[in-house]
Amino acid sequence: MDGVWNDSQPIYQQLREKVVGMMLDGAVGEGDPVPSVRQVAADCQINPLTVMKAYQQLSDEGLLEKRRGLGMFVASGALERLAQSERQKFLTEQWPETLRTIRRLGLSVDDLLRNGDGQ
Repeated sequence: MDGVWNDSQPIYQQLREKVVGMMLDGAVGEGDPVPSVRQVAADCQINPLTVMKAYQQLSDEGLLEKRRGLGMFVASGALERLAQSERQKFLTEQWPETLRTIRRLGLSVDDLLRNGDGQ
């Protein structure tokens, strides 16, 4: 995890999003450990309490589970729950604005597909 932060939202929320990204990208799977609080705090040069707050939020959402003496792990069933909630979040929060932009610019499906891979 990198330690690049922006001022638009609290660091713990940005860290939560980075862990979610790791999960959705397959960098960590169900049952896998996530980096320790101390390790993330040292790597990102942030307060361990900030890391703990991000991990606690993920735990409260049922995405991480604490194993006494071992650390935090991706919970069983977390990836499906996460994918479902992130899909819903995209469709309700991001897609409407994206669709408005597509319409404003007069883009076609072909335009989007042709340029969808960054070329």
